[in-house]
Amino acid sequence: MIGVLVSGSGSNLQALLDAGLPVVAVASSHEDVRALDRAEAAGVPARVFPLADPADRSGRDTAMADWLAGHGVTLVVCAGFMQLLGPAFLGRFPDRVLNVHPALLPAFPGAHAVEDALAAGVSVTGASVHLVDEGIDTGEVIRQEIVPVLPGDTAETLHRRIQVVEHRLLPAVVRELIAA
Repeated sequence: MIGVLVSGSGSNLQALLDAGLPVVAVASSHEDVRALDRAEAAGVPARVFPLADPADRSGRDTAMADWLAGHGVTLVVCAGFMQLLGPAFLGRFPDRVLNVHPALLPAFPGAHAVEDALAAGVSVTGASVHLVDEGIDTGEVIRQEIVPVLPGDTAETLHRRIQVVEHRLLPAVVRELIAA
């Protein structure tokens, strides 16, 4: 059973739902994001776990892990979740927390991967699905796919092409992991 962590539009959540994967719970770091509307439309329970006080990250992580476990979650997918997870969360789902990232890790970790790739002038970038650890995009890479950087690309045009790959790559990896 899959729990999905979101912070924004939820396009990768939608890709998981469209693939018919068993998403049973969605946790968000923000209220009023489109991802919550997607969960509601799919009939998937959702809850917001804001991080108002970074000093209480452990408390937020514990509450979120408890809620997900209470829904039978055995695999967690960070799909645009833009906050770090600590030991209180990761310890509950050891080697069972995935993230999708818009770059070929270890290149361009962090929140501005597409912009960083363009600024570096690389000819290719891509998408990575990796295990989550306590670092910023430092977990073991499970699968990657290359996306060419085209002349005249902007952050928006490149990110759209990367998302096409993410929307195919992430459900494929998740399907393999839950089948194993």
